[in-house]
Amino acid sequence: MRPVLVYTLLRIVLFLVTAGLLFLLGLQNLFWLIVVSFLISGVVSYVVLSKWRDAMSSRLTNKIDRPKPNDG
Repeated sequence: MRPVLVYTLLRIVLFLVTAGLLFLLGLQNLFWLIVVSFLISGVVSYVVLSKWRDAMSSRLTNKIDRPKPNDG
């Protein structure tokens, strides 16, 4: 479950950093701050976090594709 946790934490940190920078640059309307931060951090994470996204995807796929033990 570690890759999922790492990727999620990195996405949250990236969003918060983006929101902080935009706030410091003068975007202080809360609605637009959240919307623009979400969009920018999403695009940046697509490029920057691809390694962790692939690891998370691989981990989830392996868990889903694993045969379930028979009950009884």
